[in-house]
Amino acid sequence: MKKNSKIALMLVGASVLGSATTLMGESALRSAGYDVDTYIPGKESVSMDDSFVRTASSRSAAMAAGVDFTGVAESTINSVVSIKSFETPKQQQYYQGIDPFEFFFGPGFGFGNGQRGRQQQPQQQSEPQAKGSGSGVIISSDGYIVTNNHVIDGAEKLEVTLNDNSKYNATVIGTDPNTDIALIKINGAKGLHPITFGNSDNVKVGEWAVAVGNPFGFNSTVTAGIISAKGRGIAESSSMGIKSFIQHDAAVNPGNSGGALVNMAGELIGINTMIYSTTGTYSGCSFSVPSNTVKKVVTDLKQYGTVQRAVFGIQYKELDADMAKEHKITATNEGIYVAKVNDRSAAMEAGLEEGDVIVKLNGTTVKNSGEMQEQMNKLRPGDTAEVSYYRNNKLHTTKVTFKNNQGNTKITKSSDVMSLGCAFAELSSKEKKDLNISHGVKVAGLQAGKFKANGIKNGLIITHINQQAVDSQDDVEQIYNRIMRSQDDDKVMVITGLTQTGKKVYYAVDLSDVEE
Repeated sequence: MKKNSKIALMLVGASVLGSATTLMGESALRSAGYDVDTYIPGKESVSMDDSFVRTASSRSAAMAAGVDFTGVAESTINSVVSIKSFETPKQQQYYQGIDPFEFFFGPGFGFGNGQRGRQQQPQQQSEPQAKGSGSGVIISSDGYIVTNNHVIDGAEKLEVTLNDNSKYNATVIGTDPNTDIALIKINGAKGLHPITFGNSDNVKVGEWAVAVGNPFGFNSTVTAGIISAKGRGIAESSSMGIKSFIQHDAAVNPGNSGGALVNMAGELIGINTMIYSTTGTYSGCSFSVPSNTVKKVVTDLKQYGTVQRAVFGIQYKELDADMAKEHKITATNEGIYVAKVNDRSAAMEAGLEEGDVIVKLNGTTVKNSGEMQEQMNKLRPGDTAEVSYYRNNKLHTTKVTFKNNQGNTKITKSSDVMSLGCAFAELSSKEKKDLNISHGVKVAGLQAGKFKANGIKNGLIITHINQQAVDSQDDVEQIYNRIMRSQDDDKVMVITGLTQTGKKVYYAVDLSDVEE
C-alpha cells in the first residue's frame, strides 16, 4: 500500500453496471495474509481478489473454534434480494427541420444527401436503461423490502430478483436520506422468506457477524467477520444524517449496500451501507445501520409516509479528559456535554442546563455522539425517556418528553413537506468548503412532486428559501410550514441554489394549490 494513501468513505450500494474491476494476484494476496476463498451458496468456493475478501485470521479463527456458518447462510440467502435500478438516458437534442446546407445549396448537398434534414426528429427513449445494482432484505411476507436510499435514489424503474431468480418490479413506499434507508414493495410474489429482526442493542463487540448481499452483481454472496465497534460516529457521513453505525470486518463491496448483516442466529442486526477504503473496494472496515434504527424508520414510512424524529433541543459536545479538566468535572471523563439548551425545548422543560453531562438516555449508556444519536433514532415526538446526567459532579435523573421540529408532540404526516417530492440531505464540511459556502442542503430522493415539476434535480444545493438560510431538512420544513400557515393567497417558495459545479440558480415553486 502506498504511503499517504487517501482513505475515502464510500457508499457501497449501486455498483455501476458494466464497470471494470482491477484484480490483485492470488499469490500477492496470500503473502499479505489474505484469504482468497469466498463462499457463494450453491457453488464451489472460488478464488477471488482483495475486492471480495478479508484477512485469513477471521476465517482461520472460525475454523479453529469450530464455527459453522452454513446454517446462517441457508437461513438468510432467501431473504436477501438483488435490486437493479433503471433510468432513461438524457435524450440527445437534434436539429429538427430543413438542413441548412440543403436550404442554401439545394438537394444532395446536405448532411445526408437530402435525407438527414427530414429524418432529424427527436429520438424517443421509451425504455429506461440499467444504471446500477444493489441489495435489499425482505422484511414481510407481503413483499416489503428494506434497502439503502442511495441504491434506489433517482431510479425510474426498480427490478427485484429473488434468490430463485424470479423477477418483479418494485414501487417505492418511502425514503429517508438521513439514515440512508428506503422501503420498497413487490406484489404477486409467493413463498417469500422475510428475515427476522434482531435487537442491535444486544450486539457485542467481538461476536461473529455475517454479511449477505450481491457484490459486483454476484448474487447471494456470504462473507463473515466480527463486530469491530458499535455506535461508530463518522464525520464524513454527515452528508446523510446518521452518525451511529455498527462497524464490522465482514467483506462488503459495491453492490452489497442494502444487504443484510446478521448474527449467528440468522437475525438481522444491520443494513450494510458503506466502507472505508483506499481503493474503492473492501479494506477491512464496513459499516451498517443498526437494525433497531432500521425497524423504526420502516415502521414510520409505512404508517406515516415520513420518519418521525424526536427533538431533544440541546447543542452538545463529546466530553473528553481535557474538557472535563477545563470544566472541573471529576465524576466522569465521557458523556454528552450540554453546551446550550434551546428555548422552549424538551430539554429546557425537563430542567437540563448548560454544563450538564448526559451519561444515560432511555436506560442506555451514551459516551459519544454516535451512541446518543442511536438512542434518539428510536424515539418519536411525544415519547418520554429517562435521562441520567451529572451536574456539579452529582448524578441526577429526570424524564424528558420529546417534541418534533415544530416544537410540539404531534405526529407529522407525509402530506406536509413531502408534497415537494424529495428529501434533503445535510452537506459534509468538505462539500461546503468545495463550494465556498457555510450552509445548505442537498436535494435527494427526488420523486414526482412540486420540485420535479419545476425542473429541480437531485443534487441541487439549496442555500436559501425565501431569503432565509437553510442548513437542514428541519429548516426546510419550518419554512414550508410557515408558508402554508400564512394567510397570503400567493404561497410561493423562492429557492436560491447551486448546481454541483457551483452555478447559481433560482426556482419559484408555487404552493397555492397544495392542500393544507
